[in-house]
Amino acid sequence: FTQCRPDVAIFGEKDYQQLRVVAQMARDLDLGVRVVGSRTVRERDGLAMSSRNVYLSADERRVAPTLHGVLKQMATRLRAGDDIQPAARAGAAEITKAGFALDYLEVRHAETLAPLGPKESGPKRILVAAKIGTTRLIDNIAA
Repeated sequence: FTQCRPDVAIFGEKDYQQLRVVAQMARDLDLGVRVVGSRTVRERDGLAMSSRNVYLSADERRVAPTLHGVLKQMATRLRAGDDIQPAARAGAAEITKAGFALDYLEVRHAETLAPLGPKESGPKRILVAAKIGTTRLIDNIAA
């Protein structure tokens, strides 16, 4: 940013943690750039588009949309007032049952990425990273 001095920088929401860190860095260092998030582009079945998707076998590709499906279910539960931990445990069980090796499934404050209490209010983001076969997939959704 200091080299090219952009007015705006657009980062995809697919890597939400990166987006939040870069946006905070730009503010903290007063870099004069507005960091904007661009929505995640998805396949018709909900899988987040990624160059990594080409490494999925046909069977893995059929299972991969499970990540997005679980995130949507969790978001629905959280919006209905469910506690974070039971929703996260149920989501993790579904992801593992589908054949993924779960790296993390977290519900964090959408702006700060700080951990949240069981029924904490404010904007939430559900974040997941999991491997299926040799491919590590990431996704996230607002809750």
